[in-house]
Amino acid sequence: MKDSTIVTNNSKYTDAWLPVKQIMNGMIQLESGYYVTGVKVHPKNIFIMDNVAQDNMIYNLRNFYNTIDYEFWLIIADRPVDINLYLAELQKLYKNTMNNDVRKLILQDISKANQFMSLEYNVVDTEYYLIFQEKKLEILQKKLHNLISGLASCGLESSQTSNSDLRMILDNFLNGGETINFGTVMS
Repeated sequence: MKDSTIVTNNSKYTDAWLPVKQIMNGMIQLESGYYVTGVKVHPKNIFIMDNVAQDNMIYNLRNFYNTIDYEFWLIIADRPVDINLYLAELQKLYKNTMNNDVRKLILQDISKANQFMSLEYNVVDTEYYLIFQEKKLEILQKKLHNLISGLASCGLESSQTSNSDLRMILDNFLNGGETINFGTVMS
């Protein structure tokens, strides 16, 4: 009988106990030899479609999900959005517009953008992912292709996850979806 020992890691850094070897080429390589990747599904608002189109999309998605014969995770994540660039463009447009009616509309948009940036609201972009793991790269590529083409047949655009997407998903998972902001302490 072998002597089993439990190794305890007292490191305060997450990467010391997380089994991630590296993130590259839109994949997380685990120390076990598996790769974790998937597709990012670009959102589509089905509630602006007529009832027949909604029913067809739901039917097609149900059929698509039933064709997936391996374990996968459906992840919905909020990514913070910086609307400062949008706000700056509105302010520039306001400055260059002479029509008072248009200026009034632009001011309303600026006010709404400032309201979103206030402490009451978090401006986020909701992103959707289908994530899976696979050990063999050729099978992984086939699964990616099947997911992207299957979603396209449902009328949805998708693309392979990027390194940035995967880091954000890990960050959301490890931090419970909370954004941590560090500031300067003043006395």
